[in-house]
Order: sequence, then structure tokens, then C-alpha cells
Amino acid sequence: MKVDLTGAVWRKSSFSGPDGACVEVAFLEGGNVAVRDTKAQTRGPVLAFTPREWDAFLEGVSAGNFKHL
Repeated sequence: MKVDLTGAVWRKSSFSGPDGACVEVAFLEGGNVAVRDTKAQTRGPVLAFTPREWDAFLEGVSAGNFKHL
């Protein structure tokens, strides 16, 4: 999905450490959500999700589907 990131307001978790090992999220028009690596803000890729995809991801997180063992 190609999205317009002009004017995107990026948010980083308050739980992020000082080394920048985190991701940032921007909530876009139309309910789409963009995610990027904090350490590669200008040169790295951006992942974009539809509202339905983002909701499914959040449900998976809440269900513990992504626990790192």
C-alpha cells in the first residue's frame, strides 16, 4: 500500500530506551497506520497498514501471539 506521509506525526513509545531501539507509529488519514524504525527515520522503509490490518495486529499482541521466548 502506498500512503502519503506528508504531515505525519510520528509517536514513539514512552517505554523506548535511550538507544533508540524502538519503532514509531503515525496514524494517518483514512485510519491507515504507518510504522518505521526509530533509528532509520529518514532512510529506512515504512510499513503501512489498513485499519483492519492494524486492529488484527493489536488483537494478536493482546492475545500473546508475538511473545518472544
